[in-house]
Amino acid sequence: METTITERDGGMLARIEGDDRVFEVTFDSIEPTDVTLRFHREGERVGSIYNDDGTDRTMARLTTGRDGNDFIGVEVPKPFVTAVLDAATEAGRVTDEHAAEGYRLRVL
Repeated sequence: METTITERDGGMLARIEGDDRVFEVTFDSIEPTDVTLRFHREGERVGSIYNDDGTDRTMARLTTGRDGNDFIGVEVPKPFVTAVLDAATEAGRVTDEHAAEGYRLRVL
């Protein structure tokens, strides 16, 4: 799988692409909780990465920006999640580094 994580247009871009999936999100900050990373852009929650019901799977979810609660979900590998969290931490885009460490312990 090809991974891109970079600063872009005043925010960050995280993308993973493989034969069976594509996930891409742009964000200003990541808000970590015990088992979820919430992506925010311009004050709006635009997606998240979460642990799927306590399993080993990590799932990414993007809101579509359309009326209602439409979303797109895809499984993403933990090394990608780790790379996104590391890059966001280094760029000062994590809202709570202590909570991020808790997320690392519980999910990664």
